[in-house]
Amino acid sequence: MNSGQPPSDQEAILEYYPGDYHVVRRGGFVTCAVSGARIPLSELKYWSADLQEAYATSQIATQRYADWKAGKAGTAEGVGK
Repeated sequence: MNSGQPPSDQEAILEYYPGDYHVVRRGGFVTCAVSGARIPLSELKYWSADLQEAYATSQIATQRYADWKAGKAGTAEGVGK
């Protein structure tokens, strides 16, 4: 194993910005804030800089944004719907 590579089973910690992110702790994946799915960093495409969350799909990201704008983010009725 190359000691310069993080273990693929370790979760990365990221800071999300509009159009980019910064790796705080290296790892092989992040977790979708809604579905709980593991998202390999090489496949990460959707996140919210405002909520500091990653999303597995565009549909999840779009719904989460709509829920957040409607004031439902963080409530049981606004998650995963």
